[in-house]
Amino acid sequence: MMKLAGRRTLPLALALALALGVAAGGAAARSLGEWEFGAVLDLTQTSRALALGGRDRGLQLGHSDLTASGPLGTQLKAHLGAVLATHEGRLERGVEEAWLETTRLPGGLQVRAGRFASQIGYLNQQHPHADDFVERPLLYRAFFGGHWNDDGLRLNWTAPTPVYLMLGLETLRGKRLVQEAVPLSRRLAVTTFVLKTGADLGRSHSWQLGLSHVRNTREAVTEDHEEDGPHGMHDHEHDHAHAHGAQFSGRRTWMIDAVWKWAPGGNYRGQQVRAVFEAARISGINRFATSKDRHESNALALVWRLRPSWEVGARADWLRVRAPHGEHFHGALLRERSLMLAWKPSHMQSLRLQVTGQRDAVEFENPARRAWQLQYVLAFGAHGAHAF
Repeated sequence: MMKLAGRRTLPLALALALALGVAAGGAAARSLGEWEFGAVLDLTQTSRALALGGRDRGLQLGHSDLTASGPLGTQLKAHLGAVLATHEGRLERGVEEAWLETTRLPGGLQVRAGRFASQIGYLNQQHPHADDFVERPLLYRAFFGGHWNDDGLRLNWTAPTPVYLMLGLETLRGKRLVQEAVPLSRRLAVTTFVLKTGADLGRSHSWQLGLSHVRNTREAVTEDHEEDGPHGMHDHEHDHAHAHGAQFSGRRTWMIDAVWKWAPGGNYRGQQVRAVFEAARISGINRFATSKDRHESNALALVWRLRPSWEVGARADWLRVRAPHGEHFHGALLRERSLMLAWKPSHMQSLRLQVTGQRDAVEFENPARRAWQLQYVLAFGAHGAHAF
């Protein structure tokens, strides 16, 4: 989330929206009647904060948002999203999304400009309140701050083939991945490449595979003192396990994601099984890193909709990092296991109970051996369709 308090200039997407909206003139004005508006409330009661977690102890406001989306003339559509959430006892607010996207380019091409969630991996484009679990996997919390939104441009091409095939290229600022860089860069410093493919297997099965690459030219500032480390690791000045923003970065990130879904006869509303696997490796941590100094993480989740309104799920996470301390590195390890039970009386609301345990923690402070979370999500008005 990008806080309004620190904003000194209008986000790129808002500036583009104003300019193109004025240029579109009367056509844009007529299309405003087709806009849709929505809101999501996310409340969570947590017994104990998780290492690298995004939720504080107690009753907290999670990823709650206000959205507006619709056409601008006949060639463009726009989306605006503001988010509210509590962090360390304070209410944070910010512009999470503000983008324009083409709707009628030929040849399967599509361009998006502004502030948006990167399409790397499987979960990142999805709003956190639409996830199957209260907290995102360690992979996203450690490497992308949970939900990576950034300012930039995107170009996608969808092939005219029977099997779904999409190639995507993004160029982004990258400040969310690396807040303080050496040297500090204000240009578009991150490039992502994404390949996704998938298809149906009969009426009951479907699958999707993804490959993502992130090239980051921003190198994070590191401290020479051994006791200075990322939040959630041993750090005498920051004695807490809560994290906010990406904690570990590098020049090159490779990700793979695989999704399989089963629903008898294709009726996913009545019963469905979803399996999701994601893995990431980051190399080139800084100028002192060798080929052995890299960050790695993977996550495997399985969710079963046993009745239209009831779901159960389990997830296993694993994270191994090499935290830089000047010219040397400290190894760190964290494992996480989660079980959840969700009641969804309608597609607009859900009540989720989850228990999470963190084990085998090395160099991470105060891991939660057992944490209970009760989450309630309520949606109002229109909200975008979920991805595959």
